[in-house]
Formats: sequence, structure tokens, C-alpha cells
Amino acid sequence: KVESELRSICTTVLELLDKYLIANATNPESKVFYLKMKGDYFRYLAEVACGDDRKQTIDNSQGAYQEAFDISKKEMQPTHPIRLGLALNFSVFYYEILNNPELACTLAKTAFDEAIAELDTLNEDSYKDSTLIMQLLRDNLTLWTSDSAGEECDAAEGAEN
Repeated sequence: KVESELRSICTTVLELLDKYLIANATNPESKVFYLKMKGDYFRYLAEVACGDDRKQTIDNSQGAYQEAFDISKKEMQPTHPIRLGLALNFSVFYYEILNNPELACTLAKTAFDEAIAELDTLNEDSYKDSTLIMQLLRDNLTLWTSDSAGEECDAAEGAEN
């Protein structure tokens, strides 16, 4: 019952995102925010999907996250809370859905490091949001490096872009 409710809610939200929100988003922040949401809702569906349906759902989630990620890297500061939130959720997708701790750690660490390097560009409005998300990225990295997948994350931590 819970799974069918989850599917129903996610499907409704995804329809709204595709038909109205993403289609009518004019600025990069909105587009990235809605594409991130699309990735999130497909990720929720992937958690309860099976077989070919699961693979398609995962592909849809990854596609939405990747499109949002590409736009955010071109159009937004590394310290922007929406860009950081996207990096946080996309890294969780890599870790939990794709079981790829190395990519999860690389993405989270890169987002964190790029934001740290530009902390002085933060305005007062987004300072709290950005630093909170940066702490969540750091917490995930700490957790993931202490997990059994620690070796992959340790290797990723040494990598530079």
C-alpha cells in the first residue's frame, strides 16, 4: 500500500515537473531546481522498482541529475545552495542507487572543495543554507569513508581536478 501511494505521488509530481515547471523555467536556478526534483522523485521510485522498470527509473533519475548538474556548473557559483543541494543528492544517488561509492565521494568532495575555495563569494542570504549543505556533504564523506567502501573513497579523496 505504501509503495503504491509512493508511486502515485511521485508520478503526479513528475508529470507536473515535465508538463509545467521544467517546460516553463526561464532562469538557470529554477531549471536546475526542478531538474534536481525530477532526479529526486525518480530516485524515490527507483528505491521500490524492480527489473527493467528499475533500470529505466534509474536512467531517468541519472539523466535529470546530470542535466541539472551540467547547467549548474555553467550558470551557478559553486557556493550556490541549489548547486550544492544538487551535488548532495546526486552523490547520494551514486552511493545508494548505483552502489558507486567512488563516484559518490568524488562528486561530494569536488563540490565541497570548490565551495570552500569560494566561500568569500557567499552573500549573507545564502550563507547559512550553503554552509549547512556543505556540512552535509562533509558528513556523507566521513560516513562513506568509514564504511566498508572506505578504500574507494580514500582514493577519491586524493584525486584532484
